[in-house]
Amino acid sequence: MNGFRNAGFNDRLNAAATARKAQLEKFRARPEVSDPEFAERRLARDAVREAREAREAERKAERKAQAEREAAEAVARREAEEAERKALEAEQAREAAEAVVRQQAEEAERKAARDARYAARKARQR
Repeated sequence: MNGFRNAGFNDRLNAAATARKAQLEKFRARPEVSDPEFAERRLARDAVREAREAREAERKAERKAQAEREAAEAVARREAEEAERKALEAEQAREAAEAVVRQQAEEAERKAARDARYAARKARQR
C-alpha cells in the first residue's frame, strides 16, 4: 500500500479544478460538424424555428389588435351609455318641467273656479 496516500484539502481542490478544465476543454475542442446531412437538419430546424417565431409574432400582433379593438368598443359602449343616460335625464327634466307647468295651470283653474264661486255667492247675497 505504498501508492495510497491521504490527499489533503488543497490536493482535492486542484484535482476538482483540473477535472472541470478537462470537461470544458472536451466541449470546446469539439470541431464543427461538416456532415451535409447535419447541415440539412440544422437548416430544417432553423426554418422551423423561424416559422414558429413568425407565427408567434403574428399571434402576438393579433392579440394586440384584438385588445385594441376591445378597448375601443368599451370606450364607444361607455360613451353610448353616457349619451343615453344624459338623454334620459333630459327627458326626465322635460317631463318634470311639464308636470310643474301642468300643476300650475291646474292650480290657476281651481283658483279661477273658486273665485267664480265666491263671486257668485257674493252676487246671490246682494
